[in-house]
Amino acid sequence: MDQKAKIDQSCRTAEEFTKLYYESTDKRRHLISKLYLDNGLLTWNGNGITGNDRIQKFYMELPSTDHIITTLDAQPILDNAVNGQLSFLIQVSGTVKYQDKVPKSFQESFVITAQNDKWKIVSDCFRLQEPLNTEKN
Repeated sequence: MDQKAKIDQSCRTAEEFTKLYYESTDKRRHLISKLYLDNGLLTWNGNGITGNDRIQKFYMELPSTDHIITTLDAQPILDNAVNGQLSFLIQVSGTVKYQDKVPKSFQESFVITAQNDKWKIVSDCFRLQEPLNTEKN
């Protein structure tokens, strides 16, 4: 597959994958572990969690959420970077509302890889975006 075709595929895949991921996070958390590799990594606000079972447990303990995506970007990763598997880097930003709290901005980056006919998360880095303290001394 040439580079342009891989870029086009990464964009299409990112749209489909993020729709599935955030619908699962917001409405079907009991299925979230199916989206991660068995040894997948979630870094959530600086805290690392390894393994899809532990990631599932973590998500089940979070308050209910509602995500709204505002930006989405994707690019292919070199074939030899993830055991020769077709893999993409996906970057997302938007807002997330926890239960009845005020929505907060977030950024999330995924590395996903093709596993048979499914996409699995190798690495997921989520970060709430807090404003910098710009108060003058």
